[in-house]
Amino acid sequence: MQKSDELKSKVQDAFSDWERNVYQKSISKFPERQESFTTQSFTKVEPLYTPVDSDPSEYNEKLGYPGSYPFTRGVQPSMYRGKLWTMRQYAGFGTAKESNERYRYLLSQGQMGLSVAFDLPTQIGYDSDHPMALGEVGKVGVAIDTLADMEILFDKIPLDKVSTSMTINAPASVLLALYIAVAEKQGIGKDKISGTIQNDILKEYVARGTYIYPPKASMRLITNIFEYCAKEIPKWNTISISGYHIREAGSTAAQEVGFTLADGIAYVGTAIKAGLDVDEFAGQLSFFFNSHNDLLEEVAKFRAARRLWAKIMKERFGAKKEKSQMLRFHTQTAGSSLTAQQIDNNIVRVAVQTLAAVLGGTQSLHTNSRDEALALPTEDSVKIALRTQQIVAYESGVTNTIDPLAGSYYVESLTNQIEKEAEEYINRVDSMGGMISAIEAGYIQSEIQKSAYRFQQEIERGERIIIGVNKFQEKDEQKNELLKIDEKVQRDQIAFLKKIRAERNNDDVKLKLSALKKAAEGNENLIPFILEAVRTYASIGEISNTLRDVFGEYKEQVTI
Repeated sequence: MQKSDELKSKVQDAFSDWERNVYQKSISKFPERQESFTTQSFTKVEPLYTPVDSDPSEYNEKLGYPGSYPFTRGVQPSMYRGKLWTMRQYAGFGTAKESNERYRYLLSQGQMGLSVAFDLPTQIGYDSDHPMALGEVGKVGVAIDTLADMEILFDKIPLDKVSTSMTINAPASVLLALYIAVAEKQGIGKDKISGTIQNDILKEYVARGTYIYPPKASMRLITNIFEYCAKEIPKWNTISISGYHIREAGSTAAQEVGFTLADGIAYVGTAIKAGLDVDEFAGQLSFFFNSHNDLLEEVAKFRAARRLWAKIMKERFGAKKEKSQMLRFHTQTAGSSLTAQQIDNNIVRVAVQTLAAVLGGTQSLHTNSRDEALALPTEDSVKIALRTQQIVAYESGVTNTIDPLAGSYYVESLTNQIEKEAEEYINRVDSMGGMISAIEAGYIQSEIQKSAYRFQQEIERGERIIIGVNKFQEKDEQKNELLKIDEKVQRDQIAFLKKIRAERNNDDVKLKLSALKKAAEGNENLIPFILEAVRTYASIGEISNTLRDVFGEYKEQVTI
């Protein structure tokens, strides 16, 4: 320790001498750019970082080794030297048939897993013929009403060989049941399927809005899924605790980590209160983060999140299994960073964000397409986005060694800072009584809104440069080929739903929905009842309405 202190003192003395006699003299003659040197999250960036900014004596405690606590350097011992991240492309539009064709195309191009986008009616538990679905069927994702749609969606896709991620929250239990039922029809057991449901309802209340039920009922459904999957679907990730949408709403990197892990704390705490053992379900938790433009800040963010979650699981919840302490995460590049102007610039932005996610140690990755600021991506745009991942994986060299930026004075300093700020947010949430209380008080929403407003002000004042938007604009923008969803999609989907309702055994449907309602009024695990209902071709809307009758609907409390 004494030698370390002596080294720090020598480095600090040499740094002070350099700063005074070299750096200051230089910038007095050749001034620095007239910019605010901060990260994307407003953290001041010093001109130079040295060993003083990170403490090598804390290496074993704070960094350690890949695959070992506190997992700062990665959750797998060999990371990408053993296996690359799963390359996913978030896709889904129109009907199940159209989406199935896109999935099979992507798999033929080297994609390793599926990531399903659902349309808005599906996300909030409405059938395609509901008045609330008018004009939205198949627009931002695929329309799913019954098991018949899911059978078409995964036609000729072997579910025991492909990992599937489904971005679904309020009706996550229904989509999980539908997936199980499709696998059964393929002759595949529940123990053979793998994938993830997002199933993160708390962030819906603060950042996205596709909720159905009040928080208490939603948390019950999530806990039911934890319990069911721990026993029945060992390869399934029961939740993808999502910072992505928190960041898309305008949060800083530290807020993204802090609020996301606070959500995770709420889910784990609720499951433990329901009688589940932490080591029985925690290994099936996963996370979902945003990868933004500030490459080094993003790398530091991912490393800080891993370390902080390991500490939370070990010290707060007493998790003993290493898998329970690991923060495993999917990443998506930042949709909010894409510009409608000069859309080819988005290819470069996505490449930077891809590199950040890989250098930060992600387990799977979706890369956005260049035209997504304007419409759903075309096939060509999706292929470029996938090729971006493949070039980073096979040509950049960054996968040849584990955590290649470890030891960077700047990255280690920033990792420590983001961890500290995120922990402070978690402590504030704790002091308010937990995440649900903080959401109900409007604290989370307010903090995100302040950061989003500050960022937008900096853009409008020209303090933060966005190429093509407030600098290097072009008067004559190139016209681009965009994907458009035909209005015929809604008519066809409604006709198909009507056909299924006419052909199914409606007495059996009523029987299973009645059993589900009775179970919801009691304390039983609802997943087996939902699974029974979807097997009869009961629709998402019918199942969701059955639960609405018992749980009610959440109404946001807006204060002005």
